[in-house]
Amino acid sequence: MTVHDKAITTLSRRSLLKAGAGLAIGAYIARGGRAFAQAPAAPAYNIAPNTFVIIRPDNTVTVLCKGLEFGQGPFTGMATLVAEELDADWSQMRADHAPSNPALYKNLAFGLQGTGGSTAIANSYIQMRQVGAAARQMLVAAAADAWQVPADQITVENGVIKHASGKQGRFGEFADKAMAMPVPADPKLKDPAQFKLIGKEGAVKRLDSADKANGRAFFTLDINEPDMLTVLVARSPKFGGTVKSFDATAAKAIAGVVDVKQVPTGVAVYARGFWPAKTGRDALNIVWDDSKAETRGSAQLLSEFRALSKTPGKLVRAEGQFEQSMAKGGRVVEVEYVFPYLAHAAMEPLNAYLKWDGDSAYARYGCQFPTPDHQAISKVLGLPMEKVKIEVLMAGGSFGRRAQQTTHQAIELAEVAKAIGPGRGVKLVWTREDDMRGGYYRPYSIHRMRGAVRDGKIEAWSDTIVSQSIMKGSFFEAVMFKDGLDPTSYEGSHDIPYDVDNFQCDMHQVDVGVPVLWWRSVGHTHTGYAVEAFVDELLEAAGKDPVEGRLELLSKKPRHAGVLKAVAELADWKNYKVPDGRARGVAVVESFNTFVAQVVELSIGEDGPKVHKVWCAVDCGVAVNPDIIRAQMEGGIGFGLGHILYAEQTLDAGRPVNGNFDTYRSLRINEMPAIEVVIVKSTEKPSGVGEPGVPPLGPAVANAMAKLGVGRPRQLPIVPGASA
Repeated sequence: MTVHDKAITTLSRRSLLKAGAGLAIGAYIARGGRAFAQAPAAPAYNIAPNTFVIIRPDNTVTVLCKGLEFGQGPFTGMATLVAEELDADWSQMRADHAPSNPALYKNLAFGLQGTGGSTAIANSYIQMRQVGAAARQMLVAAAADAWQVPADQITVENGVIKHASGKQGRFGEFADKAMAMPVPADPKLKDPAQFKLIGKEGAVKRLDSADKANGRAFFTLDINEPDMLTVLVARSPKFGGTVKSFDATAAKAIAGVVDVKQVPTGVAVYARGFWPAKTGRDALNIVWDDSKAETRGSAQLLSEFRALSKTPGKLVRAEGQFEQSMAKGGRVVEVEYVFPYLAHAAMEPLNAYLKWDGDSAYARYGCQFPTPDHQAISKVLGLPMEKVKIEVLMAGGSFGRRAQQTTHQAIELAEVAKAIGPGRGVKLVWTREDDMRGGYYRPYSIHRMRGAVRDGKIEAWSDTIVSQSIMKGSFFEAVMFKDGLDPTSYEGSHDIPYDVDNFQCDMHQVDVGVPVLWWRSVGHTHTGYAVEAFVDELLEAAGKDPVEGRLELLSKKPRHAGVLKAVAELADWKNYKVPDGRARGVAVVESFNTFVAQVVELSIGEDGPKVHKVWCAVDCGVAVNPDIIRAQMEGGIGFGLGHILYAEQTLDAGRPVNGNFDTYRSLRINEMPAIEVVIVKSTEKPSGVGEPGVPPLGPAVANAMAKLGVGRPRQLPIVPGASA
């Protein structure tokens, strides 16, 4: 029985024993268990002072992380928060995923269990500190009782509990007794001036790095249960297509293929291993019904979107008198920015395991949204929620791909299990091509921008957006739509930070039969580009310096101005002499309440822009783990640069063209620029860093290209048709 099993079976009994300020405290005895960072062999019994922390007799402290670890660092972040208040030694800290249990492990920003929106630290900062403080208080109470001394005479330092008499012990010695102590409802938190781990450079090492480097880390693809079947599904090559008929004779003749079944998403091939499943699927003879499929290609969509962008959309926000201001003339600027469909292209494509015995089901995979997935599996299999368990495993990236508003992977997983019948474990695998051509892209979109400059001042600004909703038709639509529109389509465009008297933002929300999904930074990936490229154009028309001109417009936005000043200082914007043949561009974008400014220096070669260096300033409030913040900025810059330069998913009569990295080009390692990151000191509450490093990169590149005299790209990617 794993940590997850124990948690599920016991938390329902003891959960919410005490609750306050988002802290859910219970208690349970966990026998055995598994910690991510390879804890020593399980002892006879283990103790969990609350639902988020397990303290074992060997003194290891395992934090159950409610967020999915797919490279962004929540294991280390959550453990840092707990260890800080617990006064633990970092060497004793471990982390593992919490089981699916929305009552205990809900994301406080979402109200359900799920990872996304760069919320992991933001929604756990106080909660996890409270957990650590409560556990510390319970351990101290246990030691005081054992030593028969007042609790206020006991100190804790680096995992050692001490009394002035010379008595001392470690956490594991008192964990058993601590479990019987009252759970503090409102444990006292440290003053930030006392922090030894939070915000300290080099104070902690990532808990997941070593095992990922040496191969011990366990992913869904590593699952290989006895009698398990690997399943690949043949899906329609056009979105919306369905199975008209199929012949599985050739597929069933392949050694290792066990069965072939039609499922709602296509035809599933069950085999003993991946290769027979793959070759069996290739041997299927399927006739598709495309009568309801999307058949438009990229060129047709561009034409339709472009025509629509020239007409007024539904008003999102307006201030002043935009049209009257435009009528007054001056230097009028009108531009169009076109953004392609983008795949998430995570290193690990989708895959998941499920064992269904007819009465209960047990799923194991890198599940980003456990609550809706849990509900989906229960519904398909006709089981009550308590009969379904999800064990969350690490995932090899996501960038939004696993946060599925339609729960399509969970549904398909349950459907393939249901089709073959109970008693067989099934591992559903999407190949790279399945994932790349399977849709759920960043939406295709167009921004048509208009503005006017008079007497060196930006007087008018408008943005007409044409895009597809991510949330329409999902369970998110009812709670997140505003005035009939999906706000993720215009976030960052309707609330530009710049002080412009006459402003409006309107939108055409269109329906296309291509599945779309949030993509790293969601709407900010295109709105950030449009806003920051356009303000550069207007400032250029006004004869203003890109940094100084922005700062003049940011007088009411101190955190935007703060990162802009910081990056300008870091890059020595005023005094640095840019080498011949190179130019610099700048951009500043707020996303998910994190502020990031970047300066890019580039030149133009035969294959397009070459970015030599990126300077980056980030303000994410209290910087819990500086090393992880820098890593996320660096990763976001590389991810964003590859997609801005090369990536797009094109459609040919409705069929996605690009299926793998040979045509869906990513950044090569020799193209990675030098990066320098500065973290702006802040006492604001922490915000996320997984996504905000991406949006400023594209417009900073575009603005540098304009400065170099090669034009500001109007349609992405900058280097279309690039191949590996």
